[in-house]
Amino acid sequence: MRKPDLDAMQFDELWQIHEELTKILSDRIVAEKRELEKRLAQLNRVEIMREPGSANQLATADRAPRRKYPKVLPKYRNPLTPSETWSGRGKQPRWVVAALESGHKLHEFKISNAEKVIGKERAARGRHT
Repeated sequence: MRKPDLDAMQFDELWQIHEELTKILSDRIVAEKRELEKRLAQLNRVEIMREPGSANQLATADRAPRRKYPKVLPKYRNPLTPSETWSGRGKQPRWVVAALESGHKLHEFKISNAEKVIGKERAARGRHT
Protein backbone atom coordinates (compact mmCIF):
# COMPACT_ATOMS: atom_id res chain seq x y z
CA MET A 1 0.00 0.00 0.00
CA ARG A 2 1.31 3.40 -1.02
CA LYS A 3 1.64 5.97 1.78
CA PRO A 4 -0.51 9.05 0.96
CA ASP A 5 1.03 12.53 1.06
CA LEU A 6 -0.99 14.03 3.90
CA ASP A 7 0.51 17.49 3.53
CA ALA A 8 -0.78 17.79 -0.03
CA MET A 9 -4.35 16.67 0.80
CA GLN A 10 -7.32 19.00 1.21
CA PHE A 11 -8.93 19.51 4.60
CA ASP A 12 -12.10 17.60 3.59
CA GLU A 13 -10.07 14.58 2.46
CA LEU A 14 -8.09 14.58 5.71
CA TRP A 15 -11.28 14.84 7.74
CA GLN A 16 -12.80 11.88 5.85
CA ILE A 17 -9.68 9.78 6.56
CA HIS A 18 -9.90 10.83 10.22
CA GLU A 19 -13.54 9.72 10.45
CA GLU A 20 -12.79 6.37 8.74
CA LEU A 21 -9.86 5.72 11.09
CA THR A 22 -11.96 6.62 14.12
CA LYS A 23 -14.69 4.18 13.06
CA ILE A 24 -12.19 1.37 12.35
CA LEU A 25 -10.43 1.92 15.70
CA SER A 26 -13.68 2.03 17.67
CA ASP A 27 -14.85 -1.22 15.99
CA ARG A 28 -11.57 -2.92 16.85
CA ILE A 29 -11.71 -1.67 20.44
CA VAL A 30 -15.26 -3.00 20.82
CA ALA A 31 -14.22 -6.37 19.36
CA GLU A 32 -11.19 -6.57 21.67
CA LYS A 33 -13.32 -5.66 24.67
CA ARG A 34 -15.87 -8.34 23.75
CA GLU A 35 -13.08 -10.92 23.45
CA LEU A 36 -11.60 -9.95 26.85
CA GLU A 37 -15.03 -10.10 28.50
CA LYS A 38 -15.55 -13.57 27.03
CA ARG A 39 -12.19 -14.73 28.43
CA LEU A 40 -13.02 -13.21 31.81
CA ALA A 41 -16.36 -15.01 31.88
CA GLN A 42 -14.57 -18.31 31.15
CA LEU A 43 -12.10 -17.67 33.97
CA ASN A 44 -14.94 -16.87 36.37
CA ARG A 45 -16.70 -20.11 35.43
CA VAL A 46 -13.52 -22.07 36.15
CA GLU A 47 -13.20 -20.29 39.51
CA ILE A 48 -16.79 -21.16 40.48
CA MET A 49 -16.30 -24.80 39.52
CA ARG A 50 -13.33 -25.21 41.88
CA GLU A 51 -13.68 -26.89 45.25
CA PRO A 52 -15.95 -25.15 47.77
CA GLY A 53 -13.07 -24.97 50.27
CA SER A 54 -10.88 -22.96 47.94
CA ALA A 55 -10.66 -19.21 48.41
CA ASN A 56 -12.50 -17.35 45.69
CA GLN A 57 -13.84 -13.83 45.66
CA LEU A 58 -17.43 -14.82 45.01
CA ALA A 59 -17.65 -16.95 48.15
CA THR A 60 -15.95 -14.38 50.38
CA ALA A 61 -18.26 -11.61 49.20
CA ASP A 62 -21.25 -13.37 50.82
CA ARG A 63 -19.58 -13.83 54.20
CA ALA A 64 -19.77 -11.47 57.14
CA PRO A 65 -16.64 -9.38 57.79
CA ARG A 66 -14.01 -10.90 60.06
CA ARG A 67 -14.36 -10.27 63.76
CA LYS A 68 -11.83 -7.82 65.16
CA TYR A 69 -9.68 -9.30 67.88
CA PRO A 70 -8.31 -7.30 70.79
CA LYS A 71 -4.66 -6.31 70.74
CA VAL A 72 -2.51 -9.02 72.32
CA LEU A 73 0.18 -7.98 74.77
CA PRO A 74 3.73 -9.12 74.02
CA LYS A 75 5.06 -12.19 75.84
CA TYR A 76 8.65 -12.13 74.57
CA ARG A 77 11.19 -9.30 74.30
CA ASN A 78 14.45 -9.12 72.37
CA PRO A 79 17.16 -8.37 74.99
CA LEU A 80 19.43 -6.78 72.36
CA THR A 81 16.68 -4.47 71.07
CA PRO A 82 14.00 -4.10 73.78
CA SER A 83 11.59 -2.37 71.42
CA GLU A 84 11.25 -5.64 69.48
CA THR A 85 8.58 -7.82 71.07
CA TRP A 86 6.49 -10.82 70.08
CA SER A 87 3.10 -11.92 71.37
CA GLY A 88 3.87 -15.60 70.85
CA ARG A 89 1.26 -15.85 68.10
CA GLY A 90 1.84 -16.29 64.41
CA LYS A 91 5.17 -16.63 62.70
CA GLN A 92 8.24 -16.21 64.88
CA PRO A 93 10.13 -12.96 64.23
CA ARG A 94 13.63 -13.14 62.79
CA TRP A 95 15.27 -12.25 66.09
CA VAL A 96 13.54 -15.20 67.81
CA VAL A 97 14.50 -17.63 65.05
CA ALA A 98 18.12 -16.44 65.12
CA ALA A 99 18.30 -16.70 68.91
CA LEU A 100 16.82 -20.21 68.95
CA GLU A 101 19.23 -21.34 66.24
CA SER A 102 22.17 -20.00 68.27
CA GLY A 103 21.19 -22.19 71.24
CA HIS A 104 18.96 -19.92 73.34
CA LYS A 105 15.65 -21.15 74.75
CA LEU A 106 12.36 -19.35 74.22
CA HIS A 107 11.72 -18.96 77.98
CA GLU A 108 14.84 -16.77 78.20
CA PHE A 109 13.00 -14.01 76.33
CA LYS A 110 9.77 -14.23 78.33
CA ILE A 111 8.54 -10.90 79.68
CA SER A 112 8.06 -10.96 83.45
CA ASN A 113 4.70 -10.10 85.05
CA ALA A 114 6.07 -6.77 86.35
CA GLU A 115 6.92 -5.70 82.80
CA LYS A 116 3.46 -6.76 81.62
CA VAL A 117 1.76 -4.62 84.28
CA ILE A 118 3.88 -1.60 83.30
CA GLY A 119 3.02 -2.21 79.66
CA LYS A 120 -0.71 -2.37 80.47
CA GLU A 121 -0.51 0.90 82.43
CA ARG A 122 1.27 2.62 79.54
CA ALA A 123 -1.30 1.31 77.09
CA ALA A 124 -4.15 2.48 79.32
CA ARG A 125 -2.63 5.96 79.65
CA GLY A 126 -2.23 6.19 75.90
CA ARG A 127 -5.90 5.35 75.31
CA HIS A 128 -7.28 7.86 77.82
CA THR A 129 -5.31 10.88 76.64
